[in-house]
Amino acid sequence: MSSASINATTISTPTLDTESSVLLQSITSHGGYAYARMATLAAAGDLRAAEAAREMAWEQLHSGPWHSVLPVWRDAYSMACLHVAKFHFSNGEFRDALRALDMGIIMGGPLLRKDLDSAIEVVSAAKARQYDNGGADADNEGGEKAGSRLLVCPEELDKSEVLRILPIGSLSSKIVGKRSALSLEGFLRDAFLSGSPVIITDCMAHWPARTRWNDVDYLRRVAGDRTVPVEVGKNYLCSEWKQELITFSQFLERVQSNGCRCKVPTYLAQHQLFDQINELRKDISVPDYCYAGGGELRSLNAWFGPAGTVTPLHHDPHHNILAQVVGKKYVRLYSASYYEELYPYSETMLNNSSQVDLDNIDEVEFPKVRDIEFLDCILEEGEMLYIPPKWWHYVRSLTTSFSVSFWWSDFGSSTVS
Repeated sequence: MSSASINATTISTPTLDTESSVLLQSITSHGGYAYARMATLAAAGDLRAAEAAREMAWEQLHSGPWHSVLPVWRDAYSMACLHVAKFHFSNGEFRDALRALDMGIIMGGPLLRKDLDSAIEVVSAAKARQYDNGGADADNEGGEKAGSRLLVCPEELDKSEVLRILPIGSLSSKIVGKRSALSLEGFLRDAFLSGSPVIITDCMAHWPARTRWNDVDYLRRVAGDRTVPVEVGKNYLCSEWKQELITFSQFLERVQSNGCRCKVPTYLAQHQLFDQINELRKDISVPDYCYAGGGELRSLNAWFGPAGTVTPLHHDPHHNILAQVVGKKYVRLYSASYYEELYPYSETMLNNSSQVDLDNIDEVEFPKVRDIEFLDCILEEGEMLYIPPKWWHYVRSLTTSFSVSFWWSDFGSSTVS
């Protein structure tokens, strides 16, 4: 089947069409003469010029620390990605078009976001039609087929085995309390106002994600060709840690492979996946608890990776509901009052992270850690953990795990994540 018969629609870019002239003027005023020339040729139908413009913008994005990149170059990158995607789409190269659009979302600026989102809808629909009609992509939707359709098979954890890999003293002191289907009034009274962690059970059964996200074929179908940022390495505090941009299918293969249980796991961590992939966003609901305090939702992030992924001890500025959709996690919590005893880094970028490695505590360098109390738990599938603002927490995946964190502020908070 020809691409022309499948491709019944085109990518429209109303914002780009309206803002292109002003954006190019702004880019030129910041020295982007060559970029503006290439972008103009790209708009007239020159693929090589579109790719050249994208490369020029990419170099600007990597010219220094991310916070020092001029916003106009992020919008320039989005513009070039849209031009490149249009060419791939017109040739029926839907995976290449999706990658260009995802890169525009991940690395680009906000100006052309609506155009990028609508373009992804058009390309995804065309790709689905190709798949339904037995096109080339239908032969192997996400690379190799999974040996098992389940991402995580139901199994009981051996507590003695679990304790061998957890920090010293785990599950031996105060366990986070559980409440079944806690009412909003009960949450306000017993957790929110008192600033106390709590596990809430029996409140996620209606989420489609509870079954769909444990289905490898489903995840490949709705997200396999999308490009996502992942972390590679033990955790963000380690020197060998790095970030990569790979397709969701490639990520799934890493998660499923035996090699993922080695010392360098790949982790999709604190990524706004649901702003990027709307199909997955439809599988979950914002808990009513996140409206406590009269504030607003600040961030909705995905945490997806194999057993052994670790988020080191740190604290966040917002109220947090951590929803465990697939798999199990160990979580350790320390009260916000133990700031000095947990030795935060002095650097601005890391001042919410502790220097203490709970997996290998140096009690000579950090002697105060020994004497402070903590709460901990194993967070099971279908459970939500409320973590109050500024509470320190350490998280380790005990199985392959897919979680969602909902950050929200209360009425008096103006901090933006």
